[in-house]
Amino acid sequence: VQTAPSVRVALGEEFGMPQGSIVTGKMVAALRKMGFDKVFDTNFGADLTIMEEGTEFLKRVKNGGPFPMITTCCPAWIKFMEHFEHKLFPNMSTCKSPHEMLGNLAKSYYADKVGLNKKDIVVVSIMPCTAKKFESTRPELKSDVDYVLTTRELAKLIRTYKIDMTKLKDEKFDDPLGESTGAALIFGATGGVMEAALRTAYELGTGKTLKDVDFMAARGTDGIKTGSVDLDGKTIKFAVASGGANIRKLLKEKDKYHFIEMMACPSGCIGGGGQPWPTNKAVIKKRMEAIYAGDKGFKLRKSHENPSIKKLYKEFLGEPGSERAHKLLHTHYHKRDRF
Repeated sequence: VQTAPSVRVALGEEFGMPQGSIVTGKMVAALRKMGFDKVFDTNFGADLTIMEEGTEFLKRVKNGGPFPMITTCCPAWIKFMEHFEHKLFPNMSTCKSPHEMLGNLAKSYYADKVGLNKKDIVVVSIMPCTAKKFESTRPELKSDVDYVLTTRELAKLIRTYKIDMTKLKDEKFDDPLGESTGAALIFGATGGVMEAALRTAYELGTGKTLKDVDFMAARGTDGIKTGSVDLDGKTIKFAVASGGANIRKLLKEKDKYHFIEMMACPSGCIGGGGQPWPTNKAVIKKRMEAIYAGDKGFKLRKSHENPSIKKLYKEFLGEPGSERAHKLLHTHYHKRDRF
């Protein structure tokens, strides 16, 4: 089983804990009590997504486009794009979402390491998002993840097993797909994917150390956020949109930017359709504060600094954007009828 970053800052609400409580360790313990053999962290997949997506973006910068490049972690946005915005196919990053990447690695890299047949591995993703259920059934992705449960469904399952979340001792994720950085955690908030990508793209693109990793222009609950960063003498303009109306508005101005993040749910995954109720502005604010406080608590806050990611490329993938990486970690899109 694997769990998304926004689940750990919301699950506690289902058990009477204060809004914004980070219950990562208790969540891991509960999943083990329910019988999952291994508990991996989707945040590992988020760091991997940034390695692939950052490399993809830098290649576009070097080759002069096509711009803007648009991030692809949100399955609701992807489906909207396939129905109504087919002309954007060349602009879309081809990276799979983090949980799909990790699901694939569980059945390839991890299976090889422990001597298991991938057909004997069942991957369950705990997500804040009801659209992830559709994503996991896409023909090109259905072999990666077998089942998707929402945060609320996980809470119901924990209660069914009569597990008292408040009394559980913290436990850690399993290796080798359990180590992550602060950059991965902020995927749960709108603007987090953009910020994580910029942290890595800057250092890989310039060879310089990014002293201030906090991209404040990408943060907050505004429906549309914009900013810029200097990438080795080139000004990179970025934009972030969350919520359907804001996505449509930003699409009209997309040509102004080099890099765009789209999230269908207002405020991103922390406000996802599978999260505990209510998801009003006050609750979203608490969850977002927890996300960024958690990021600051990490010693490593850039995806390319993750030792387990480095080891994965050395042992299995080769390098970001390699032929093997593209085969396992990238996808394609379909033109869909409106009805």
